Amino acid sequence: TSRRISCLVALILCLIDSSDALLSHQFTSRVVGNRHHHSINTRRVVSKTTTSNHISRREKRSCKQSSTSLAAADERKPWELLRFISQSSKFVTLPPLPFTAKSPIKRKMGVGESIWEAGNPNNFFNFAPLDDVVMGGASSSNIDNNTGIWTGKVTDANNGGFVGVRSTPFQGGSLSLDMSECKGVEIRFRQGNGKRFKFVVRDSTDFNGICWTTSFDAKANGSIRIPFSNQVPTVFAKTVSGASFNVYDVVGLQFAYSKFEYDGKLNENFDVGDFTLQIAELKTY
Repeated sequence: TSRRISCLVALILCLIDSSDALLSHQFTSRVVGNRHHHSINTRRVVSKTTTSNHISRREKRSCKQSSTSLAAADERKPWELLRFISQSSKFVTLPPLPFTAKSPIKRKMGVGESIWEAGNPNNFFNFAPLDDVVMGGASSSNIDNNTGIWTGKVTDANNGGFVGVRSTPFQGGSLSLDMSECKGVEIRFRQGNGKRFKFVVRDSTDFNGICWTTSFDAKANGSIRIPFSNQVPTVFAKTVSGASFNVYDVVGLQFAYSKFEYDGKLNENFDVGDFTLQIAELKTY
């Protein structure tokens, strides 16, 4: 009973953190959206007086994103509390019983070693969805760990606009990775269709801890290397200063597909609607 109460308390704290983040996110979304819309309208006036019908590919995409965001700004959908609890609970580790607490086992990773592979029964974690429902949004996604296919639909209703998948606690929270001999993580993927995703490494078990983030454009098929040295420390897509990455204690991995990159800047390779990314393998390099 005491363990269930502790788990419930942890989920309530996550809900409080997420609610605070939602208020901040909604304010930032409206301010950035309005500024971006004003900028687009200004460029249209200048374009008409100089060169008609000359809009770059980037401007077209920005116009599309801006108009879509503004159209959805007033769209409200009921918040799915049960889906929030279902998703969040997969990343909360139950506290140990008294006198049974043990430090996580550290596994030293070598260069070229597989961290996770689709369909591999020896994986020490699975990926599970963690979408903008945790901040009041209405986007949704699912992942098949046997194939690595991650699919879903993104909407910016309720001022949301992102989906994600996050690793469950490594071996139930009893394992962390020492990656001090490695330069980073290599990702093999398929079906990216040129969309821009984020890859996140976590060195803290805090639910809303620092995300060591790298943006990458996923082509149809390929691989990309994510160097630890280029990671950007963020919390709720806002950069933080003064943080140091602990390569000796990696405890989580995550993918995100979001309309925002960092500090309110819009993702240029993002569209609301359906998306697919097949994650084939993660390994060290």
